[in-house]
Amino acid sequence: MENQHLAPNETMQVHEMLNFKTICMTTSKMMEGVVFDQDLKALLEKDVQQSITAISNLQNLLKKAPKIR
Repeated sequence: MENQHLAPNETMQVHEMLNFKTICMTTSKMMEGVVFDQDLKALLEKDVQQSITAISNLQNLLKKAPKIR
């Protein structure tokens, strides 16, 4: 039988990854406005899109975290 909940340490690790990806996405988004090189700008835009997907996946994973009562 599959365990449907994350262990407390897994929940903490997912939170840490979510915070890290959010900071990375914010940094890339801010850098897009000050970068003039088109290749670098395209790379930053791709990073933002991939980060949005990763953040969404991590948020869905956190739904498996046990609820504290």
